[in-house]
Amino acid sequence: MSPLNIDATAMTRAGNGAVFIQSIIAQEVANFLARGEAAASTPVDLVVRSKFYPNRNVPWFSSVMQVINSITMLTVILTGAALLREREQGTVEHLLVMPVVPSEIMLAKMIANALVILVAAGLSLAIVVQWLLQVPIQGSLSLFLIGAGLYAVAVAALGILLGTLATSMGQFGLLVMPVLVTMQLLSGSSTPLESMPVWLRYIMQVISPAPHFVAFTQAVLYRGADLSIVWPQLAALAAIGRVYFAFALRRFRRVIFGG
Repeated sequence: MSPLNIDATAMTRAGNGAVFIQSIIAQEVANFLARGEAAASTPVDLVVRSKFYPNRNVPWFSSVMQVINSITMLTVILTGAALLREREQGTVEHLLVMPVVPSEIMLAKMIANALVILVAAGLSLAIVVQWLLQVPIQGSLSLFLIGAGLYAVAVAALGILLGTLATSMGQFGLLVMPVLVTMQLLSGSSTPLESMPVWLRYIMQVISPAPHFVAFTQAVLYRGADLSIVWPQLAALAAIGRVYFAFALRRFRRVIFGG
């Protein structure tokens, strides 16, 4: 008898599917026995073996997903808040007399915040996830940090864009909350993309870098994938980040420099 392999990366969907399959088989066995003579014991014994998630420890999955959500939230909020603080205090006008162009100012704010968050994410994975929670990380942390760097730059550009749309910290907070909730709930970290409508899945994969980063992280940290496997996700992160940066730079020039 050949086994039935279920990919448990999308944990909720895999669990529901396994339960449905067991119910179907059990019902078919009961119907078959009802047509013949009653047997003393069930002739078919269903055994579930988890290949990649043997002990079904929830922190193994949720801890890594929380690191992803924290990177998204902190990068957007810190980058946008840094710009808004300078606008409210009037210090951003001092940049107008310096020999720098808008793209250099934007990159300085984005890279500075992204580096701090990447260091925190790397320490969280090494100390909290691997050491304290004893989560077995299969892939390369260096490759993960490379992908996280591309993702952090992309969402930092989104933070700059939201910072140019708001005029105060209160407006920025009200604006960033629905954006973050939408990105996180529809990224595949909380619910699998396969359970969403097809049109919504395609829209999120086009306009948001979060689904690509979640797929990249799951492939690297859970399955030990290398660069030859995850390069499409890295290319998608770079492409979406470039679009975000172009829109944010246009708004930044118009709002800060009046150009």
